[in-house]
Amino acid sequence: MPIERQRVKEQDKVERRRNFDAVESNLTPEQAKLEASRCLNCKNPRCVQGCPVNIKIPDFIQAVKNDDLKKAGEIIRETSMLPSVCGRVCPQERQCEGQCVLGIKGEPVSIGALERYVGDNTEAEKTQIVPSGKKVAVIGSGCAGITAAADLRKAGHEVVVFEALHKLGGVLRYGIPPFRLPRKVLDREIESLKAMGVEFKTNVVVGKSVTLKQLKDDGFDAIFICSGAGLPKMLGVKGENLNGVYSANEFLTRVNLMGAGKENSTTPLRVGKKVAVFGGGNVAMDAARTAVRVGFEEVYIIYRRTEKELPARLEEIRHAKEEGIIFKFLYAPKEILGEEGYVKGVELEVMELGEPDESGRRSPVPTGKFETIKLDTVIVALGTGPNPIIQKSASADGIEIITDRKGYITVDSETRLTSVENIYAGGDVAPVGTSNAINAMGAGKKAAKAINELLK
Repeated sequence: MPIERQRVKEQDKVERRRNFDAVESNLTPEQAKLEASRCLNCKNPRCVQGCPVNIKIPDFIQAVKNDDLKKAGEIIRETSMLPSVCGRVCPQERQCEGQCVLGIKGEPVSIGALERYVGDNTEAEKTQIVPSGKKVAVIGSGCAGITAAADLRKAGHEVVVFEALHKLGGVLRYGIPPFRLPRKVLDREIESLKAMGVEFKTNVVVGKSVTLKQLKDDGFDAIFICSGAGLPKMLGVKGENLNGVYSANEFLTRVNLMGAGKENSTTPLRVGKKVAVFGGGNVAMDAARTAVRVGFEEVYIIYRRTEKELPARLEEIRHAKEEGIIFKFLYAPKEILGEEGYVKGVELEVMELGEPDESGRRSPVPTGKFETIKLDTVIVALGTGPNPIIQKSASADGIEIITDRKGYITVDSETRLTSVENIYAGGDVAPVGTSNAINAMGAGKKAAKAINELLK
């Protein structure tokens, strides 16, 4: 009989509505070996091709199967210093697991769960660093920054990571809730970089606290900009300035980073009874599931297409449904209604799907029919754009970094080199392809490789 795909235990769907503890546990050692034994160890592993950082997936899985976790950890960390993070937040169903041969007729190997298991149960080996005499600045401590910093440090360069916020991790900390990514897991991964000798400086806003010109003058031989995209995109409808309207970026940052929603918080959050989250991606799911946990009684996700078109991870959608979140499909916001300056409801227009757009997704078309629901809070999760602060300050110093019409930094797709010599960019501030954690890591690796070649 074929071995069934192993499932991790999950926290009770009722209990988890009122806590931020991890929803999913880890595989047991017995489960990990069973799951590893499902791998066919293909001669042409499509799963590796589906991984943006090209982890040697069959190799580490075979090490798990052979009870050699130490070796499995070493194999993963050859290309990724964030196995515990990636095992939790990467969209495996669209990448490595989506390419698994077993998935053609059945369920693919649970690569994400195995990576998480290995990451949680192994330590990063101490790396012998041979100083190169070169110095690199990394702007941002998210996925791209951490990945680039690790590879650059392994090459012997002095690496300094500048972070604008008071805690490290970028979107991994302020954007992803702890019920998906426990903070002790993130802290542990960052500590492994500190142990390698990577220096981190917090509360440094590059473009204000220090400029690119000053970094160059301070002797940095190369600079990697991976400051993310923290500028929220809003709905553009009447009533958007009412009290009770948040961007998902603000809402999640206040809860995840500032402790809003807790008693005696220094940044209190106004928690009402009914909230609508506009959007259908992972950020929308995170915002809605967070809203449940901070005390909103009724939480809606309003999306202008159907469930089939939802871009969020299937796991996220399933968890949201289990936690009582109400999905309203084929609706678009017409106006946010208010009373005495506060949100009181939202007028929605009923949509239907028309012809596919440029990406192949069917475009929503207004029907002229409307519906109103009562609310006291609105959260907008329609994505973010890049903050222009670095580019503007650089331009004032005569350093012209070319951007596209949306403000994203233009880079070479392979090297991530910008229009300025020795300055590279990657991650959400200079996206190439879909924006997510593992693709940002891939950008960090490509930039580090190009910088290493430059500095040789």
